Amino acid sequence: MLIKALCDYYDELSAEGNILPEGYSKVNVHFLICLSPEGEIANLINWQEVQITENAKGKIKEKLVPRETVMPLRTEKSGIESNIIEHRPLYIFGLNLTDKGFTPDDRTHKAEKSHNAFVGKNLKFIKGLDSPLINAYRKFIEKWKPADETKNKYLLSIGKLYKNAYFAFCMNGCPDKLLHEDSLIKERWENKFNIEKASSRCDIMSQCAISGQNAPIARVHSKLKGVYGGLATGSVLIGFNNSSECSYCNEQSYNSNISADAMRKYTEAFNYLLNNKKHKALIDDMTIVFWASDGIENERCSQLFSYIMFDEKNTMNKKETDEMLENLMLSAYKGNITQERISTAENIDTDVDFYMVGIKPNSSRLALKFIYRKKFGEILENIAKFQSDMQITDKISPVPLWKLKGELTSPKSSSENRKVDPSLMAEIFKSVIQGISFPKYLLSTLVRRVKTDKYINNVRAGAIKACINRELRLLDQKEEIKLSLDYNNKNQAYLCGRLFAVLEKLQQEVSGNSLNRTIKDAYFSSASSKPAIIFPKLINLAQNHLKKVGSPVYFNKLIQEIIEEINGEFPETLILSDQGKFIIGYYQQFQSFFNKSSDKNNITQEEK
Repeated sequence: MLIKALCDYYDELSAEGNILPEGYSKVNVHFLICLSPEGEIANLINWQEVQITENAKGKIKEKLVPRETVMPLRTEKSGIESNIIEHRPLYIFGLNLTDKGFTPDDRTHKAEKSHNAFVGKNLKFIKGLDSPLINAYRKFIEKWKPADETKNKYLLSIGKLYKNAYFAFCMNGCPDKLLHEDSLIKERWENKFNIEKASSRCDIMSQCAISGQNAPIARVHSKLKGVYGGLATGSVLIGFNNSSECSYCNEQSYNSNISADAMRKYTEAFNYLLNNKKHKALIDDMTIVFWASDGIENERCSQLFSYIMFDEKNTMNKKETDEMLENLMLSAYKGNITQERISTAENIDTDVDFYMVGIKPNSSRLALKFIYRKKFGEILENIAKFQSDMQITDKISPVPLWKLKGELTSPKSSSENRKVDPSLMAEIFKSVIQGISFPKYLLSTLVRRVKTDKYINNVRAGAIKACINRELRLLDQKEEIKLSLDYNNKNQAYLCGRLFAVLEKLQQEVSGNSLNRTIKDAYFSSASSKPAIIFPKLINLAQNHLKKVGSPVYFNKLIQEIIEEINGEFPETLILSDQGKFIIGYYQQFQSFFNKSSDKNNITQEEK
């Protein structure tokens, strides 16, 4: 399904002119080498562009980024092999940059071999071609001697940038006319590429598993670049490196029966997506790639999906997008969200197929973790339900996945140690997209983190609420937990959580909020697991606090109201879901002390 979908997407990109023609590659160029007619370096121009970015605090920053250009197809081999019209410094200049400066010497003679490969291949390629820029390029290649250029002022001027910089050639004074764009260069390159393509066609013909046509089968598959944590040189999606993977004496990718044309289409389409931030996001160490099958809807659907799932910045109107999402979440909360409602209200084609692919890097091949295909309207409906489930207050605020991931680890952990089981994040993603139950260990992880950290915020509380409510909803049972404090909720665990919050608030009031350690620090974990053991101690302690607090009637009444709803005695133990309800009861009750003070004020007036 994946390769066929990518091939179809390639056809759409090609029809819209968004894909490279065959035989060319995109290269990020940092500097232009300006040549004199005699082939000398007359100047070295910084060709980078200014990119304006906005950080999380809204501060605008400017940084230089390389400029993208299209060059003849780049080699993918890991050994020494030069490109036509080279862009890599080691090949062009034959110099290594060390702490002591530029030198042509190294232990493996790689710089020398690389430069010699560049000289031989490019002189042969431009033989017989005649233009001012090509002639200057030829003279540069013939004249440049690495051993004599270790003190070259232009190379010294860029310093440490030399190692990772890429270069292009032009005539001095004409930076808008680049060597690789010369009509003679392009004509010869295309002839050369077509001849090599025809000669490299294998003799193995078979039915392509993608197109169904009898066609030459690809022996090796092109590499995919842009996967987070992957090799800089790229990795293949399909490859057969071991003899044990081969069958019927077929070697390498002859085992996969994918034609050379289908291979080219799917790899170029995948590389297009991997190098486009509008179609890519990161969950932990897994790269998520997504796109719509309809070219017209593709950008809008992808940007909308990226924003509401990952909080990625894009060109969409943030205010309009937030309002749209808020309306969808309200509809989901009221239980009347449908694809028809989404389509008519938000002007979105809900019937378009939307693909989501999760991939991780490996030593040689990419690991495909999942692939989902669903109607975009169904995805939006499920995301709206997820966001609605995650809300814990009346103030609606979307929760991107990276925020949820951040709450699954301790806030005290270093960034290196704040890692989450990748399989958990993949399962959460699946639950959101398909509208199914959350993985069981999401709730256990959240409860454990709250009990261990003695810390709960709206994201943790919302996620616990989402786990509990969704499980009940899918079983056609009534959802127990509301958006805010629910005085009608008679669940024993929820009431125990509320009571714990009241007792902690009472202790804080007596101490003037000056305690370094409250009952939360000492008893929260135990109280949420075995209330019958802990609460009698807390109630006795509260009697002393009631004698000292400024508004004893308010707290005494609140304590009595909650205890009266508890069935005669505190529960002996609480199972995992009840521990989650305890935490939600605690959180909502404690938040109510800050949201509403009218009840306390009224009781205080009665005391006076």
